[in-house]
Amino acid sequence: MTHPVHVDAPAGVPFIDVTRELDAPVSRVFAAHADPALVARWMGPDGLATEVTEWDFVSGGRWAFQQSGPGGETYRFRGTFHTVRTDELAIQTFEFLGFPDVVSVETLRFVDLGDGRTRLEVHSVYPSLQARDGMVASGMERGLTEGYARLDAIVAA
Repeated sequence: MTHPVHVDAPAGVPFIDVTRELDAPVSRVFAAHADPALVARWMGPDGLATEVTEWDFVSGGRWAFQQSGPGGETYRFRGTFHTVRTDELAIQTFEFLGFPDVVSVETLRFVDLGDGRTRLEVHSVYPSLQARDGMVASGMERGLTEGYARLDAIVAA
């Protein structure tokens, strides 16, 4: 079953909260975030190919990937993993290189709902309200919805 993505961008504050339930245990959802080969299969909107160029999913690790579209357009992203606790938490920075100098700090919580189900909770803080609004306007919700639909298939396997 595909569950809806809930995106909350409250007026006047520079953060976004995203929640999404998955019909899979925390260990599988966490593993799909930790394994770069799996991340490349589910990250981002439909129609873009993801190439993970660096993925060290440990406290103090770095990450980078790029997404390419059928028209040759390329989008590059990078960040660092500040804290990673297996099956529980990841705190990372997130930077889209198309908007230099705008780095968000994201907290991902992997919440065990019992019965082999997980809720992913993401809290992203931006350096300004303008930066946050730009992310919301970028099609972020579509990318999350389509990517998490592919993640469903991965964690169900």
